[in-house]
Amino acid sequence: MKILLTGANGQLGRAFQELFKKNNIDYIATDTEELDITKLEQVLSFVGKNKEITHIINCAAYNQVDKAEQDWKNAYLVNGLAIRNLSIAANEIDAEIVHYSTDYVFSGDKGEPYTIYDTPNPINKYGESKTLGERFLTTIAKKWYLIRTSWVFGDGPVNFVRKVIEWSKKNSELRIVEDEISAPTYAPDLAEATYELIKLKAYGIYHITNTPCSRYEWAEFILKEIGWNGKLLKAKQEDFNLPAKRPKNSTLDNFGYFETTGKTMRDWKEATKEYIDFLKVRGEI
Repeated sequence: MKILLTGANGQLGRAFQELFKKNNIDYIATDTEELDITKLEQVLSFVGKNKEITHIINCAAYNQVDKAEQDWKNAYLVNGLAIRNLSIAANEIDAEIVHYSTDYVFSGDKGEPYTIYDTPNPINKYGESKTLGERFLTTIAKKWYLIRTSWVFGDGPVNFVRKVIEWSKKNSELRIVEDEISAPTYAPDLAEATYELIKLKAYGIYHITNTPCSRYEWAEFILKEIGWNGKLLKAKQEDFNLPAKRPKNSTLDNFGYFETTGKTMRDWKEATKEYIDFLKVRGEI
């Protein structure tokens, strides 16, 4: 097994590198500097020189939800056309390809968790770009894993946990939305779950997240763990008037993962506490 890892410097990419080291897995770590996945010729040339690659794990993504409303061409390029490029390249060397999508491919209007049967119906440009990537993957690649996830956090400079901690340092009062519900997903948990599927060669669509909560509940738990003494207030999505519309309840149902691997994803509180403890050990809190 030799893995090409794209987006290696991101939260999920870093989690995979730790997992590979722990399991003595051979891999090539790339980010934009080493490999621009939006350029088909470059991707084909790269895999042509590294034909021993057996798996491509794509952790690269355009994640700026609000910016994507105007900058949609770049979002479509990174989250859409780049997946086409990687799928073509995977076929060229007969490699398996893993790609990550998002709960934002759904509108959030269902009223219950989304299953792998549900049809994407995005309500913003970011969601559209991720849906485009899904289409390219599933129609071009021969051996693919499409994993939808949500609210990813882990070792990296930007995530909701870090944002809440930073806000708490500057404010004695915080307002967090209570009407936005999904599931936090700890990057090391997601990497481990993906590896379980790869070991089984269980191709297909999966939803993989930790357990669900609201943004408010998540923030409340984070602030309690760091001992913040300020005042936390409940807010609504419309209070913030952001450029991109967000799904109100885009919780993903993990049906299919346990049925395939016999394993379940742990509770979001346990995963969040582990991450906060990790930040404390590093002296970042």
